[in-house]
Amino acid sequence: MDFIVNIDFSILNFIQEHIRNSFLDPVMMVLSYMGEYGVFWILLAIILLFFRKTRAAGVCVLAAMALGFLCGDIIIKHIVARPRPFLLNPSVNMNIPGPTSYSFPSGHSTSAFAAVTALFGMLKEKRWIAYSGLVLALLIVFSRMYNYVHYPSDILGGITLGIITGLFMVFIFKKTKLDKRLSGELKKNN
Repeated sequence: MDFIVNIDFSILNFIQEHIRNSFLDPVMMVLSYMGEYGVFWILLAIILLFFRKTRAAGVCVLAAMALGFLCGDIIIKHIVARPRPFLLNPSVNMNIPGPTSYSFPSGHSTSAFAAVTALFGMLKEKRWIAYSGLVLALLIVFSRMYNYVHYPSDILGGITLGIITGLFMVFIFKKTKLDKRLSGELKKNN
């Protein structure tokens, strides 16, 4: 575990010393806030609900995020109980207020990658939405390290959990034909 912690702090400190600057500070603040409580992804899912062809993707995104939140924030965070990096290195000048919850896994990473995985799995057309989401998800998770509120291993844990929950929900939607029912391709009686 010490080996992982040393790598985590090496990466975080490299970001602070060589990448962090006054131009990026507000950008990274906005990116972090975009991922707060999964708000951006929830809003995107709600927009997708309004269109028949993307309705199933919207529901799947919300379901994947809910499962990721349950597993990550409600269960795993309290089992692992890992303190945030800024608590162990208080000399860092914080760019955003420090969260009070535990650090592992990153909730921002979990929700972003649950949403993006669901988008890739559910959108046959309009793949540009999924690719744009992936770019934004990567920027959001980087902002969490930039802002010194997550370790890289928290990010990897959140990405992994998000992908797993996203794939699981896509599997459920396809197996039960819920994707076709929600988009109107399959009548409920079939």
